[in-house]
Amino acid sequence: MSNWRSDWLWSLPLIVLNVVIHVLGLGLINERVVGVLSGAMKRRHFTAVFVVLIGATALLAATLHGIEGAIWAAAYRFLGALPDNKAAMLYSLSAMTTYGHANVFLEEEWQMMGALEALNGMLLFGLTTAFLFAMIQRVWPLGNRAGPGGMQIFVNSLPLARRRLRHHPDAAGARARGQFERRPV
Repeated sequence: MSNWRSDWLWSLPLIVLNVVIHVLGLGLINERVVGVLSGAMKRRHFTAVFVVLIGATALLAATLHGIEGAIWAAAYRFLGALPDNKAAMLYSLSAMTTYGHANVFLEEEWQMMGALEALNGMLLFGLTTAFLFAMIQRVWPLGNRAGPGGMQIFVNSLPLARRRLRHHPDAAGARARGQFERRPV
C-alpha cells in the first residue's frame, strides 16, 4: 500500500472541477430546453417535441459525462499513470461509470485515484438523474394543459387528488366563482 496523499491531492480538485462543469452544463441545457418547450406549448404536437427534447437532453448529458471523463484521462496521462490516450480514456470512462471491466490498470501509486473517480462518477450520474427527473416532473403537468395535441396520455401520472379535483362535476363552477378548494383524499 503506497502513500495515497498524492491521489487525494489530485482527485479532490478534479471532483470539484467536474461537479462545477456538470452543474453549469446542466444549467445551460435547462435554459435551452425550457425555451423550446415554452414555444411548443402554443403549438400542437407537444408530446413529440417533449420526447425529442428529453432524448436530446440525455445525449447532451452523456456528452458532459464524456468531457468530464476526458478531464480525468488527461490527468492520468499528465501523471504517467497510464501509457497512452486511448487507455486513459477507456480507463476513465470505465471508472466513472463503475463498469470496471476494462482490462486497463493504473500504476500502483495512482490506484486510489481510480476509486475516487468512481466516487465522482456516482455524484455526476446522481446529478444527471435528479435533473432529468425534475425536468420531467415540471414539464408533464404543463403538457396536460397544452390542449389538443398536448400530453393527454400522461394525465394518469398526475396525483389522484389533482385528478379528482379536475374531473369533479362542480370543479369548473367553483373555479369560476373563486371557491376552489382541495379535498383530502
